[in-house]
Amino acid sequence: MKYGEKEIVEFDINKEENFWPNQHEKSYTINIELPEFMAKCPRSGYPDFATIKIEYIPNKLVVELKALKLYINSFMNREISHENSANEIFDTLYNKLEPKWMKVIADFKPRGNVHTVIEIDSSKM
Repeated sequence: MKYGEKEIVEFDINKEENFWPNQHEKSYTINIELPEFMAKCPRSGYPDFATIKIEYIPNKLVVELKALKLYINSFMNREISHENSANEIFDTLYNKLEPKWMKVIADFKPRGNVHTVIEIDSSKM
């Protein structure tokens, strides 16, 4: 196993070192785009590709960007549906960050003439 593969397989997003103190009290929005998301279809095993967009207004913590990249890359060998992957990303980050507001958009590339976009917004929960 190459060092990058090992780092992804062993990565745990829940470690405290992956979240940093927010040094600003004012409200501001962080926008992150991750255009190379990949997971496997749980039925066929075919790869599904997506762009993941994360927007949030931090409270006391922000996510470290390399940690976020490794977390997103950790999905590449998992069999998980579009809906479950988007909800897992949202739930994991929302529960750890406890932001003032968060939205995750998972925009999956069309496959078989179907284009799926999943949007989860904390203001609609």
